[in-house]
Amino acid sequence: MADTMQFDLVSPERKLASVAATSVQMPGMEGDFTAMPEHSPLLTTLRPGVVKVEAGADSSEFVVTGGFAEVTPNAASVLAELAVPRAEFSNEMLEKLVADADYELKEAKGDENRLLASQRVRDVAALKAQLSL
Repeated sequence: MADTMQFDLVSPERKLASVAATSVQMPGMEGDFTAMPEHSPLLTTLRPGVVKVEAGADSSEFVVTGGFAEVTPNAASVLAELAVPRAEFSNEMLEKLVADADYELKEAKGDENRLLASQRVRDVAALKAQLSL
């Protein structure tokens, strides 16, 4: 069994991580999950949350606002809408996410769009609580 898997995290602005990881915790749309070497193949959307990467003795955390994750037995890749190292994520950034989610809910037309927008509001509120900003 392999001890590590390749992990890559990219956003439209930049590549944030490319490491040999022992585990990667991600905020999947259906719930949080941890990818490890030899993980079953998986493709999922991500909700706003924190991606935590363990690479040997090193640990890194990134705030993502959504995107996609692909996991294979030897790799995990995240294509994020927006990704920022947790240490760089500010209260101002969080408040913009909250305001944008509230605006999307206010402007949503149709039941399905309102349902998606209300879920986004709840996800952003959960991220706010998790970050304690």
